[in-house]
Amino acid sequence: MNNTMIWLAAWLTVALLVAYEIVLFGLARRQPTRLARAAHANLREQWFIAISRQSGSEILAVQTLRNSVMSATMTASTAMLGLIGAVTLSAPSLHASLGAADISGIDFTPRLALELVLMTILFASLLCSAMAVRYYTHAAFISSMPVESEERSRWSATAIIYLRRAGLLYSWGLRHLLMVAPILAAIAYPAAGPPAALVLIATLAGFDRFGHNAGRNDDRN
Repeated sequence: MNNTMIWLAAWLTVALLVAYEIVLFGLARRQPTRLARAAHANLREQWFIAISRQSGSEILAVQTLRNSVMSATMTASTAMLGLIGAVTLSAPSLHASLGAADISGIDFTPRLALELVLMTILFASLLCSAMAVRYYTHAAFISSMPVESEERSRWSATAIIYLRRAGLLYSWGLRHLLMVAPILAAIAYPAAGPPAALVLIATLAGFDRFGHNAGRNDDRN
């Protein structure tokens, strides 16, 4: 492949992923009930409300949230390891390309662009997952308060907000981690990038839909 075709394949790979997220964002604003993301956010809210009615449910609530914390922690750890590996493997080419004395001397290749995108995606996944851990942890503190206590009532609305934010951040963290696959495919063989992006989009589209067969959806939130 010539350089122009390589650039085209690289930008098409990234553009497909960005376009899907833009379409999903628009759908979330117009018809949020069609998305599993909104349904799962409502599920977490209703879970907290239901469990807050049951005296003695504090331990169960904390255990449930601890599982969510562990899931987000694993995603953050995976993103961190991937980011360290990407930086290590890309360091020689980054040094050679960006080590020029002036900006005009930088050899900005398609591979370098994809490596920078890869590191950006991994960092975004790490950041979202780490923040999800933070919000889940705060929600666990609130859930551990006695159900009948005044403090629990005072912080209940905050717990619901934190659960919504944590689920959304965890979803973003996992989505970014999945987006690594087509970027890696494009780095290894540029022509494989767009087909890999389309396969990922088709997979995500199935998980993002919410309907009567919602039980088949994988709750990535």
